[in-house]
Amino acid sequence: MIRKLVFTTMLAASLASPQLSMAATQPFPSKPVTVIVPWPAGGGTDILARALGQKLGSIWNQPVVVENRSGAVGFIGAQALARAAPDGYTIMMTSMALATNKIFLNRDQLDPTKDFAPVTLLAGAPHVLVVRPDLPVHNIKELLALAKPGTSTLKYSSAGPGSPWHLAAELFKVQTGADMLHVPYKGGAPAVMDLLGKQVDLTFANIMLVKPYIEDGSLRVLGVTTRERSSVLPDVPTLAEQGVKDYDFTSWYAFYAPKGTDEAVLNKLSNDIRQALSSPEVKRTYVESGLEIIGSSPGELAEYMKKEIDKWTRVAKAAHIAPE
Repeated sequence: MIRKLVFTTMLAASLASPQLSMAATQPFPSKPVTVIVPWPAGGGTDILARALGQKLGSIWNQPVVVENRSGAVGFIGAQALARAAPDGYTIMMTSMALATNKIFLNRDQLDPTKDFAPVTLLAGAPHVLVVRPDLPVHNIKELLALAKPGTSTLKYSSAGPGSPWHLAAELFKVQTGADMLHVPYKGGAPAVMDLLGKQVDLTFANIMLVKPYIEDGSLRVLGVTTRERSSVLPDVPTLAEQGVKDYDFTSWYAFYAPKGTDEAVLNKLSNDIRQALSSPEVKRTYVESGLEIIGSSPGELAEYMKKEIDKWTRVAKAAHIAPE
């Protein structure tokens, strides 16, 4: 009688919660996984997500569907993730915008430390400080001599307010006292085009976007933004090497899941994504994009996110930047 009662109770619980029953009997993942990319198809994040998704599909023996939910500087995609079921079957590949939108763009409807579950920090992207070649500067010391408050007429372009280009420049200004006018554009390409056209003087660009212009002499590179030199341009010194003490800027990519996702699922996702990152084909795509592969645990990403939010909150306050 007791055995029958226990069986009946378990059956009722299973019928009432089919998701729980499935999770208990089938290994994760047992169906297609959707990767939200909060940026347009064909962009850098999209290309990286598809390369990784293809490898994950072979690891899981399940389709990985990349779904572009672009708009509002990544907010539309983040909102879609926040509303998704916390079962691991919908995850998001995002950029540092998840940390900085709240600070610089007044996107305060979502809190990256409370409304999402961290999976893994994928990779970091160094940027470079480049100037138009007719600007009479060849290093950071000479640039700072032109960027003195009260006399400077320097203008820097960015890919838009709150973009990594903007953040790298504002961090530079805070740490050096340089006076430079921000000229925002709608994307990196027009920001570079106007630098090539001498409408602005400098920019802190994605390294791979401007590498061809550095090589053909159309732009002059002054330094790399990361603490260590980049393998893409190993002969270019860092800003820290040139006297900007402790300057370190890295744009980054990470995976997040909906809040409430089971810890075992998060660890499974993290471990498998790191396995995919170490594969030769994915590694090649990321390195050729100028990225330094990281691959972290969920806990390490959580700590990194907190530090990034603290860092950029301080920079915004020091630079007197109000959310737009």
